[in-house]
Amino acid sequence: MKLTLKIWRQSGPREKGKLVSYQMDHVEPDMSFLELLDILNEQLLLKGERPVAFDHDCREGICGSCGFMISGVAHGPQKLTTTCQLFMRQFKDGDTIIAEPFRSRAFPVIKDLVVDRSALDKIIQAGGFISARTGSAPDANAIPISKEAADRSMDAAACIGCGACVAACPNGSAMLFTAAKISHLGLLPQGQPERYQRALRMVNKMEEMGFGACSNHGECEAVCPKGISIDFIARLNRDFMKASVVETMEPVKNV
Repeated sequence: MKLTLKIWRQSGPREKGKLVSYQMDHVEPDMSFLELLDILNEQLLLKGERPVAFDHDCREGICGSCGFMISGVAHGPQKLTTTCQLFMRQFKDGDTIIAEPFRSRAFPVIKDLVVDRSALDKIIQAGGFISARTGSAPDANAIPISKEAADRSMDAAACIGCGACVAACPNGSAMLFTAAKISHLGLLPQGQPERYQRALRMVNKMEEMGFGACSNHGECEAVCPKGISIDFIARLNRDFMKASVVETMEPVKNV
């Protein structure tokens, strides 16, 4: 296969970027997109040029490190697939592929295809945990949990935090990510004591970090490599509204 790659090149966060075209010959259909970038970088290094910077780690669709826009779609045209698991057989001989970084105010570009996604980590730090001491791990059947609740919790916990939902959303919202991280704890007995305060703290942090609001476009669900449902956003909204009402009704303490 022969492909033309148009890649966003930006040497630093304060530098101006542009799309640069590269002709790729002898592309194997079984190459992943990241392997194609590896080959391109080898060619650039041999020419004494700066290689393309991009995030990656496990390359098995687990860690969420990889991720950029491929021809206008987060992670590329294949559904339920991360960038590292997108293979060149999804494209045709002679295609032109455009690779750009995730675009969001909360994801500033660091270099080329690399963006700073630490804002997602700060949402987790605001409440995506259980603070109660649990001691050693209990037996698997010590706490009765219905299969339905366990399955729903696992569905939410599948989120790998890649940020594709933010990049796809026209508002740059992180609601699907936040909803998944809140729901996988809120569906379990261990997460109940802090359930509503967790929703309040994490949503407030999301807004503080500059993410937009959800307007139910559904683009986040469409590009999520793990198929996280927007039903979790509805669940988050219910928890957040209840937490907000409870906080408003609490009596003011005398100082």
